[in-house]
Amino acid sequence: MALMPKRVKYRKRQRGRIKGNATRGNTVVFGEFGLQSTQAGHVTATTIEACRIAAAQYIRGTGAKLYIRIFPDKSVTARPLETRMGKGKGEPDHWVAVVKPGTVLFEIAGGTHDAARDCFNRVAHKLPVRVRLVERPAG
Repeated sequence: MALMPKRVKYRKRQRGRIKGNATRGNTVVFGEFGLQSTQAGHVTATTIEACRIAAAQYIRGTGAKLYIRIFPDKSVTARPLETRMGKGKGEPDHWVAVVKPGTVLFEIAGGTHDAARDCFNRVAHKLPVRVRLVERPAG
């Protein structure tokens, strides 16, 4: 089952425009290596799940731990096919996480730089936004 919130305050949200850079969630906190977005976009819940599976398969025997730093909390609505105009906004179709440039999407704790790079390369192929590998600052 895809990720989605247990309850939301408002059932349907407006789309809005993604502008600016991430001021929160833009540093590596839990692990040593992170996957940081370099452009804005929406990442669906099924994409996050696919990324989790790809990363988990790669780091299975290494003892490393994967942290997912994004959560899909915005609903995207869709109208049923072949319906006439009018009759209001459609029902929630799927859930997305809003990603700004600088947002850390995934982190890996434990493991080497090469292993993290190879793992995040697999994950990056599944994402709709451009990403880069970042390391936790020393100290």
